[in-house]
Amino acid sequence: MCNLYSHTSNRDAIAAFVQDIKRIHENVGNLEPQPGIFPDYDAPIVRNTLEGRELAKVRWGLPSSQKALFDAASKRADKLREKGKDVNFDELLKMEPDSGTTNVRNIITSTGKWNQHWNRWMGVENRCVVPFTSFSEFDNTVVNGTKNADTWFAFDETRPLAFFAGIWVKDWTSVRKVRTGLETTDLFGFLTCEPNDVVGSIHMKAMPVILTTKAEVEMWLTAPKDEAISLQRPLPDGVLEIVSVGTKTDQAA
Repeated sequence: MCNLYSHTSNRDAIAAFVQDIKRIHENVGNLEPQPGIFPDYDAPIVRNTLEGRELAKVRWGLPSSQKALFDAASKRADKLREKGKDVNFDELLKMEPDSGTTNVRNIITSTGKWNQHWNRWMGVENRCVVPFTSFSEFDNTVVNGTKNADTWFAFDETRPLAFFAGIWVKDWTSVRKVRTGLETTDLFGFLTCEPNDVVGSIHMKAMPVILTTKAEVEMWLTAPKDEAISLQRPLPDGVLEIVSVGTKTDQAA
């Protein structure tokens, strides 16, 4: 699961890669480098909107499924009941914190059907691409009593610009954090898939879905979902390099 990445490119490079960007949202500003982007951070995406493609900064972490929230609220209710407290479960469920789902894997279920939770956002209007220059997977290997920790991957030491295949949701109301209560905000996340050999040497479960050409970006942003989903595949073996180890930000980027 990729829960940390960097973006240190710029607006001009993004515009040169992604065709026909109609608007740059005011929250983008000068698009300062972000050597460490964590879940719930605002980060740049290029998204489809009714007014055309827009470069904007959006909060990382899509809505979790109702089942996940129901299960979490049920556990919390059980603990409160054990303490002898009355529970209004409907209110508890409404206010259940959802920190967001950063990575989207099971768009197609094991029965070959579209996952109901994700399918509603698989239309072109909810597609986006997420610029990055490197991403991290956590290495649990212990060396001399210490975990190797974060391992950073990029196409090479220069960290060229590429894109994750993403989806975004407009004006979602939820409790992200207990202290802030209900909030309404735009959210995004990106797809994952089986890892290639480079990422799999550190993290065997998954890697982000990476788009490396203008044609792939265009396909993800415009193709019907039955065609676009073919892009949910790993990069070929041998593609990507380990460019840094052991830091929470890719400072060399």
